[in-house]
Amino acid sequence: MKKITDIVWELAEPAVQEQGCRIWDVEYVREAGQWYLRLYLDKDGGVDILDCEAISRKVSDLLDEADPIESSYVFEVGSAGLERQLKRPGDFQQFMGSPVLVKTYQPKDGRKEFAGKLAGYDNGAVLLDMGTAEPVRLEKNEVALVRLRVEF
Repeated sequence: MKKITDIVWELAEPAVQEQGCRIWDVEYVREAGQWYLRLYLDKDGGVDILDCEAISRKVSDLLDEADPIESSYVFEVGSAGLERQLKRPGDFQQFMGSPVLVKTYQPKDGRKEFAGKLAGYDNGAVLLDMGTAEPVRLEKNEVALVRLRVEF
């Protein structure tokens, strides 16, 4: 059986592409007793409120018609943002050399957050250039999340 996020991705993708955008991620999470279905978008030049509104209306109608989620939920559409989370191998390849923040599940060398430039991605392991002689390697089972980091 397909996950809800996969079903929604497939359902929404044509409408999102029609608007000139790409799906960055689909999230279905429970927060404070309420389910949220979130569609994160990306577009060359940036996603604006008009993109979000048009896609929200179209995808909402498609979700009502297909009815892939039995319980009630809040549907949100927004930009993936500048400090977006990297999840898929393609995300890591696209942003190789970019500044990132890596958070770990457990402390490593006395800390749980590592900031540096993305130097590699190997089957879930993240290599991070932190200005030392060798990149820091964080294994897949150590990494809680990786997100882009904006430097000013």
